[in-house]
Amino acid sequence: MLTAQTKVGKNICLGLDYKKDTLLDLRSKEEFFCPICGERVLLKLGDQRIFHFAHKQGGTCRDFYENESNYHMEGKRQLYQWLIRQKIPAVLEYYDKEIQQRPDIMFMDNGKKYAIEYQCSSISESIFIKRTNSYLQNGYIPIWILSSSQIHYKKKNSVALSNFQYLFLRTNTSGKYYIPSYCPEKHQFHLVESILPYSIKNAFANHSIYPIKKIDLNDLLEPKMTDKISLSSWYREIEKFNLNWTLHPSNQHKSFLHDIYSRNLNIFLLPPEIGLPVPHSLILQTPPIIWQTYFYLDIFTSKNPNDFITLQEINFFLKRRISRQDIVVRNLPQLEQVNPLLAIIDYLLLLEQIGLITRKGETIFQLNRTISIPKSNREKEEAMDLFFQKYQRILSNI
Repeated sequence: MLTAQTKVGKNICLGLDYKKDTLLDLRSKEEFFCPICGERVLLKLGDQRIFHFAHKQGGTCRDFYENESNYHMEGKRQLYQWLIRQKIPAVLEYYDKEIQQRPDIMFMDNGKKYAIEYQCSSISESIFIKRTNSYLQNGYIPIWILSSSQIHYKKKNSVALSNFQYLFLRTNTSGKYYIPSYCPEKHQFHLVESILPYSIKNAFANHSIYPIKKIDLNDLLEPKMTDKISLSSWYREIEKFNLNWTLHPSNQHKSFLHDIYSRNLNIFLLPPEIGLPVPHSLILQTPPIIWQTYFYLDIFTSKNPNDFITLQEINFFLKRRISRQDIVVRNLPQLEQVNPLLAIIDYLLLLEQIGLITRKGETIFQLNRTISIPKSNREKEEAMDLFFQKYQRILSNI
């Protein structure tokens, strides 16, 4: 821990750059106490770790607060100094007695109260959600920042994200999603932006790197993002994904494969209109190729050209798929709205742009043509080539 109190209640914050001689002198004159449990703590001034306070062996809150790595302590110290340099009132390791939580940093900005949690190790999803909800219910805006060491690049434009890492997803005021992370060793923020998942864990994404000295709080809360994707790269990954999971399907995938084969569909002969990238697809843990196939089976197979499609019937089928766990919705506790229908609406709007449907009202679309299902690999390749030629520009700016 980086904060303690003296006998007279004066706060000592090691987030500030004290010289070792100053702290040695202070340690010779003062006793220090934990501001949470009130027990005496020791001021550690060794060379292996950054200067910090430590509970004595067997302290009541020692286990809870002192499993921090040097990486974690250094990270939150740098983030605290980053706020102070911007003249933003901040408190390191602030303990809120009412909710019995201690964010790494609490600060005020434009009349709003924020809690930064810099997370360098995994915690359970239930604890993450409980802490987040507690902050929200008590007037805080939580900012969970992931350790950059936990971000795994696959390629320049892709990333592997676990369900835990998706918990860090937040949005700017324009509705764009991103995951903030920070590396104290490189002194830089790493924002994973424009996330378009093509499987449960893998996604296309943009990676923006900002040295801490060249980014301010507003840049972190309102990053400027561009959404561009190579459609050919997307379909290559979809094809590889299909091959991989059909070779070793989970129980859920087996159910899906049984479902589509019983309807005379082949996962390797789906049309290019199924499996498209849409911005809100990250709300769904289920990969786009699967939930869009279910959409085709539930909606399009029962329609003829000029028939109407309503959001009411779409929502009915969506809720039924979710209740059966055919489609799984992600837990995204930092988002105000996690509505799986948003992904479907994105998909409908995309199908409208390529001319498959026409919008006839707030909640009504009309089918213009049926979707042709390829009967061979050659037919599929020809359909893909034609689809690329006609819609590359539309689909590359999602």
